[in-house]
Amino acid sequence: MKDNKIEERKNMLREFFEDEKYKPMRYKDIVGLLQVPRESKHELKQVLDTLISEGFIVLDHKGRYTRPGDFIKIGMFSGTQKGFGFVIIEGEAEDIFIPEAYTKGAMHGDKVSIMISNEKKGKRKEGTVLQILERGMKEVVGTFEKGKSFGFVVPDNQKFGSDIFIPKDHINGAVTGHKVVVSITNYGDDDHKPEGKVIEIIGHRNDPGVDIMSVVKAYDLPVEFPKDVFRVLDYIGDEIDPKEINKRLDIRDLQIVTIDGEDAKDLDDAISLSKEGDIYRLGVHIADVTHYVKEGAALDKEALKRGTSVYLVDRVIPMLPHKLSNGICSLNPGVDRLALSCFMDIDSKGNVIGHRIAETVIQSKRRMTYTNVSKIIEEDDEEVSREYKELVPMFMLMLELSEILKARRHRRGAINFDFPESKIIVDHNGKPVEVRPYERNRATKIIEEFMLIANETIAEDFFWQEIPFLYRTHDNPDEEKIRALSIFIHNFGYSIKVGTEDIHPKELQKLLNKIEDTPEEALISRLTLRSMKQAKYTVANTGHFGLSAKYYCHFTSPIRRYPDLQIHRIIKENIRGQLDEERRSHYEKILYEVANHSSKTERRADEAEREVEKMKKVEYMMDYIGDTFEGVISGISSWGIYVELANTIEGMVRVSDMDDDYYLYDDERYQMVGEHTKKTYKLGQTVTVELVNADKFLRTIDFVFVEDDN
Repeated sequence: MKDNKIEERKNMLREFFEDEKYKPMRYKDIVGLLQVPRESKHELKQVLDTLISEGFIVLDHKGRYTRPGDFIKIGMFSGTQKGFGFVIIEGEAEDIFIPEAYTKGAMHGDKVSIMISNEKKGKRKEGTVLQILERGMKEVVGTFEKGKSFGFVVPDNQKFGSDIFIPKDHINGAVTGHKVVVSITNYGDDDHKPEGKVIEIIGHRNDPGVDIMSVVKAYDLPVEFPKDVFRVLDYIGDEIDPKEINKRLDIRDLQIVTIDGEDAKDLDDAISLSKEGDIYRLGVHIADVTHYVKEGAALDKEALKRGTSVYLVDRVIPMLPHKLSNGICSLNPGVDRLALSCFMDIDSKGNVIGHRIAETVIQSKRRMTYTNVSKIIEEDDEEVSREYKELVPMFMLMLELSEILKARRHRRGAINFDFPESKIIVDHNGKPVEVRPYERNRATKIIEEFMLIANETIAEDFFWQEIPFLYRTHDNPDEEKIRALSIFIHNFGYSIKVGTEDIHPKELQKLLNKIEDTPEEALISRLTLRSMKQAKYTVANTGHFGLSAKYYCHFTSPIRRYPDLQIHRIIKENIRGQLDEERRSHYEKILYEVANHSSKTERRADEAEREVEKMKKVEYMMDYIGDTFEGVISGISSWGIYVELANTIEGMVRVSDMDDDYYLYDDERYQMVGEHTKKTYKLGQTVTVELVNADKFLRTIDFVFVEDDN
């Protein structure tokens, strides 16, 4: 059967399954329907398998080919240590529970088709795996253990659910305790473990840096830049080309500063601000990375592949090489730099009443830190104010404008989640020596407000010009999750309006305001966040629910985010009048994939960063086993009580370790009550705990209560 014949049969099958009158059919019935000769039956099977891998059709529990529908779904399998799993279906609020007996050998990350087997009201949906469409994990990182004539690897990712058998011929020099990368050669079955071969030895698990490199390998984060990227760098100078200055708006005499953290090296945004009458003239100046990263060149392809920079406690895996990110693209003080500037005229209510986007050449006057700006605007520090006296009036104006912009966002219903982030300090061996809350002061919030208004202004401009663009969108929460949240908070005496229409972000904003400084604030804030969908990159502008913004994009960080770099190209072509039909058509073709890929790489980076942070927190606590700490009860479940310390580290007191009574979980009041003593543990309660165990491999921290805190 030639290629055109295969395509013809594929199209016929598509038409058949798209017909409303179709019925699920077995293979032999399809052979008869299409009158396939005996010698072509193998090729027909290939066509059907292709349609299954595309998710167009599935095999049901009776072995019939059918369309996914209300009872047959396609999704991603998320495994557990205990054998059962969940299937995550894109666009659906609730995951489907898969009992261990019905996983059909599916492993974490596999794409599967399932049949919904239980859909009773008020109960979690259950399902059965029908078919594994695509294996998700082809390589696994884990710890090697050597036997007499074979080895096995215990995966770091406990969701994988099984050790991996390594035949003697495939050990490749690994010894007990080595962290290794394993290529899976056989996924096993009910009677046999998966098999694999060691393809890389990362190092011994106790060697410095091996723990983080294991996470890097597990998430397949690209570390080294390919040679063709470095060849391109040889042609990029350390200073800007003087000829380029004449082509741009020269604003080097403007009072421009960067404001970042002390340890920031890639300075990609700078600010200027003045006031004329009642109008604030805000300039947000962003590094013009696209001047050096040309579309389709090796640098661009590598940046797209990476999607984002990744920040892993003691290292950064950059999207762009340091020569760009810390050099010619970084808006360092006292040197000329190329920028893309958004000038905004803002009235006293925070409305942008006019704006202009221009290619510019700038020179930052000072490299300011959040700490020093905060000392000026919050603490009125005489010494720091004297050092930067020529800039103090602008900083006070920045504070004034940021408060106006914040009030405007609040009025329209923007939701502010203010969870304490962790700052982890490590020594030269990567060992954590301090964990503390990351301090966010008014200076950090000034920059956040200015970046938000620039991103909104750019997005609105290009939406109304009807130009192909990349938006940062955040869909409305699922109705089911909001109803579940409503029921949950009712137990604490709170309520939100849940009508037939989508909930307005103002309702959630009001809730967060009500719970501020209450014992249940942390829990309800986290549950509110979980009830919302993930923000993502899209070509359609559907708005940003969390920000309560109709138009939003990412424009301000092209050094570390590919979507920003991508829209800079579109903006510059538009400024230059080069966006003809051919270029518009080009962007319409590529932007969907750019959006999709960027969303995936962002999630990968977030997960890797969380994993490393969790690991380093556990490692830090390993030196304090036997010590006591004061903490606050941050969560309660049937299996234990979560306690968060002042340094942001959270551990758990297991119910099985609470031996002074038999404790029962009161799920209506979210508290733990002793059956005999009636001793009660509640959310927000201050408790004293002793650290009894910290397991870096399992990423667990175990506490026990040491005194009566009632």
